[in-house]
Amino acid sequence: MIITAIFFYLFAAVCVAAGFMVIAARNPVHSVLYLILAFFSSAGLFVLMGAEFVAMIMVIVYVGAVAVLFLFVVMMLDVDFAELRQGMLQYLPVGGLIGLVLLVELFLVIGGWTIAPDIVTSTPTPAAAALTNTEAIGQVLYTKYVYLFQAAGIVLLIAMIGAIVLTLRHRENIKRQNISDQVARTPETAIEVVKVKPGQGL
Repeated sequence: MIITAIFFYLFAAVCVAAGFMVIAARNPVHSVLYLILAFFSSAGLFVLMGAEFVAMIMVIVYVGAVAVLFLFVVMMLDVDFAELRQGMLQYLPVGGLIGLVLLVELFLVIGGWTIAPDIVTSTPTPAAAALTNTEAIGQVLYTKYVYLFQAAGIVLLIAMIGAIVLTLRHRENIKRQNISDQVARTPETAIEVVKVKPGQGL
């Protein structure tokens, strides 16, 4: 029991510290690396709770796909982050208000858990069937919440495409492919026949 508590506090402290460094690091690549560390720590907490499937999803999906995708997007787009941070102070009051609301909600949750710790056991929970963790999640996810699951995937895809479109910067003096001009070309405009006299160059 003591070893479990030690690992819990270790994973929780690393997760909170990594989450803070995600927003505090100046280099976006370092922020993504801290995000990967936070995902690994969260996976460790899920393993301690007995949710092995959710822990593997955190490692495989979030670390192996989402975080690596963020890293490649940050490295490939060559975004000028100094320019993006210029108007940050004008959003400080709104961000402070949102942070204050989240802080109040956290205090309400912690206060409710401290004042009435038996509230979790008083909520009705379905009877546990003789299923594994993975089978139980799959039956609920792909039967009752299948449309919400598909809608969440579509929203994430649209958000990723929108983020790439908004942050993509076209550099000057670089030739780019124009498919419509290529399709509209005719042999008359694509080929130029030049008659060269003998002994003369082009």
